[in-house]
Amino acid sequence: MARIFVADSLNQAGLDLLATEHEVVVKTGLSEDELIAELGDVQALLVRSQTQVTARVIEAAPRLEVIGRAGVGVDNIDLDAATQRGVIVVNAPLANTMSTAEHAFGLMLAVARNTPQAHGSLRGGAWDRSKYAGVELSGRSLGIVGLGRIGTEVASRARAFEMRVLAYDPFVSKDRASQLGVELMELDELLAESDFVTLHTALHEGTRGMIASDQFALMKTTAYLINAARGALVDEQALHDAVDSGQIAGAAIDVFSEEPAVGNVVTTHDRIVVTPHLAASTAEAQTRAATQTADQILDILGGRSARFAVNAPLVDEETMAIIGPYIDTAEVAGSVAMQLAGGGVEKVRIEYRGEIANYDTAPLRAAVVIGMLERVTSAKVTMVNAGAMAEEHGLRIEEDTGPAVEPFANRITVHALHDGGGESVATTNSPTGPRIVGIGEYEIEVSTDSPYLLAIENVDRPGRIGRVATLLGGWDVNINSMSVSADQEGRALMILAISTERPLTAEELAEVGELEDIRSARQVELR
Repeated sequence: MARIFVADSLNQAGLDLLATEHEVVVKTGLSEDELIAELGDVQALLVRSQTQVTARVIEAAPRLEVIGRAGVGVDNIDLDAATQRGVIVVNAPLANTMSTAEHAFGLMLAVARNTPQAHGSLRGGAWDRSKYAGVELSGRSLGIVGLGRIGTEVASRARAFEMRVLAYDPFVSKDRASQLGVELMELDELLAESDFVTLHTALHEGTRGMIASDQFALMKTTAYLINAARGALVDEQALHDAVDSGQIAGAAIDVFSEEPAVGNVVTTHDRIVVTPHLAASTAEAQTRAATQTADQILDILGGRSARFAVNAPLVDEETMAIIGPYIDTAEVAGSVAMQLAGGGVEKVRIEYRGEIANYDTAPLRAAVVIGMLERVTSAKVTMVNAGAMAEEHGLRIEEDTGPAVEPFANRITVHALHDGGGESVATTNSPTGPRIVGIGEYEIEVSTDSPYLLAIENVDRPGRIGRVATLLGGWDVNINSMSVSADQEGRALMILAISTERPLTAEELAEVGELEDIRSARQVELR
């Protein structure tokens, strides 16, 4: 019987489940020193968001095997320290899916029928039936930005309401969208056609502030915005101004750029329905978080694999000695291939050449998936859950092994394929880290030291490079290094490693692509 320490308040269902097999100790509200004093003989530690599981805490628990986080995020747990100590960290990423989807849909109904405003009016003694007349959902278009777990559940409910469902998600295949009864389209088109727009995408530098003044200008004056995902996806001042000016009809918001959001400009407008980040606040979600986490703790303590482990398992020394230096290389190959393919990837073929092909390639495969999905999902993709995440995103993965190909002792090539073609990227390891050695049909050597790469295919004529460099110089964009490769058909590929505090904007990238003899211009983020 193991000793399990619960440091935050937990739903009773989870406690009861743990107590069926092990000793459970519950002490909440402890300081770091007080927590450390309790962990000398503990095999499992269970927390929610309040307790900080630092490297010092983990070091103080020599018998610790597993840390459970009864919720989605693991920001309060030092994953590196846990992994170094061989401690598995598990969480409950599915716990709030249903609750968040239902809350988003509830917000949509509330803003469509003016429910909160009518409630407040009647409580104030008025009977304003005509003032709060609303609109039906049936027959209207719902645009879903982000078609992951939650977006998929929202789509299902929208179809039940007889809505036309549109979606923007560059990493969902047409087959997957068809299965869900959803029409895929570009973001600008979705914004222009939707009567309601709901956000369910991950927050990263590419999506921060993705809905701002320019996007509101594309929307119908009768449209509504719903956000129960991440507050920073929306420019809040621009949202307030769009509603106030009548650019859009209203909004319903559950999340904010800074919380608590008391006094936030979004909360001051009568036509913006607001709730204090309630999407996951249901009894059912809390029960699921507790029981899903408890189940995994029992699995780990029983010598079984956990369903949602979020850090890497230990790898035997012999295998790690050979493939370890190529894990980062595999991740770079996956990331670059996914970005250059342009979305909608359905199939991934990974080729391993050289000595690495003689060993278990599962960690390399997982690293490729991590690279491919790290910018398209808010869920943490790790060595442990990469296979499940690939399946969830509709990625069919094939692997091929073979002998070394000169001049490389080891090489990893990732083919990211969709019905329109795709892209392939070959990488190897070097003394300075991962190195790109091929893109598509071009043999080209590229360092991965810079934060951004520009991949520009052009007609192989003199002066093309100079024109691009002049344009970049006008934007104060410095070129760190350049690699060029030409084929036998008069085409060439130039890869520019640029050093800048920001990526090129979509407008700047389009301007590069419009230069004479430039066939395509694509940007890759490496960090």
